[in-house]
Amino acid sequence: MRVDPFGRRGQAPRRRGFGGGGVRWWVLLLFAGYAAYYWVSNRTVDPYTGDKVLIDRSLTPAQEEALGLQAYRQILAREPVLDPEAPIARQVREIAARLIAKADEVEAALAAEHGLPPQHIARGFEWDVNVIRSDQVNAFCLPGGKMAVYTGLVPVAQNADAMAVVLGHEIAHALLRHGAQRLTQQKVGQIVQLGAALGGMDVNQQRMVMAAMGYGVLLPYAREHETQADHVGLMLAAAACYDPREAVPLWQRMARARGGSAPPEFASTHPDPGTRIERLRALMPKAMAFRERFCEEAGGAAR
Repeated sequence: MRVDPFGRRGQAPRRRGFGGGGVRWWVLLLFAGYAAYYWVSNRTVDPYTGDKVLIDRSLTPAQEEALGLQAYRQILAREPVLDPEAPIARQVREIAARLIAKADEVEAALAAEHGLPPQHIARGFEWDVNVIRSDQVNAFCLPGGKMAVYTGLVPVAQNADAMAVVLGHEIAHALLRHGAQRLTQQKVGQIVQLGAALGGMDVNQQRMVMAAMGYGVLLPYAREHETQADHVGLMLAAAACYDPREAVPLWQRMARARGGSAPPEFASTHPDPGTRIERLRALMPKAMAFRERFCEEAGGAAR
């Protein structure tokens, strides 16, 4: 029998919160409410897609660009950068320059489809393009326009049109402010994780909550970012007089280069290659229309 120092015998220990197991439900509800408020109050409309996206209003493009520059310098400090005058480095810079020159026009055209004004944040970017000597089949464009292509991508791309599709995709991530969106999603995750910890959940319960958030929210958002970058990047490549039809064989080669090591789509940050290719095929008439419209305006010949 449990003896109480105040003379109350046999009384069971008091439970914390509304439920058992030591979980403080009022704390969980409080943090859930704050997370919901944060989510709603930081929503904005993206001019490229017309969708509502989550970007912390306190995170400015200038701050985003500063983080991109810091990451870029760190990468270049530890990676072997190809001589800027090497033929492949010059070709990559030329492709990137043509794509960048079309960013304003493509943004204005896509924003007009949704009845929105363009934001033109890329006008403040200080673009820089390097080629890194590595077997990685990869490329990136950080916030602020800091770009790199790994030499392992070159034999997979095979031609300038396919390389333009890849670079257009990477540039689109920066134009769509996907970096800011990811940072904001991480903050939501931190709010949820802190709420779970202060709410009395044990380690296993916290892991379950974060796993549910990852599979149910974060991974789908990451795949949506890839799909949006495919769309905008394809229009950039087409507007810059490259052949967007090279996107399909490119992604077929990319799938072969990666082999069967990719996780199932629901557990991946990227769409399944088959899904991606079908979406690109569906976008091809629009891309060809962009090519005819903007390539001719620029004085380029349709190849």
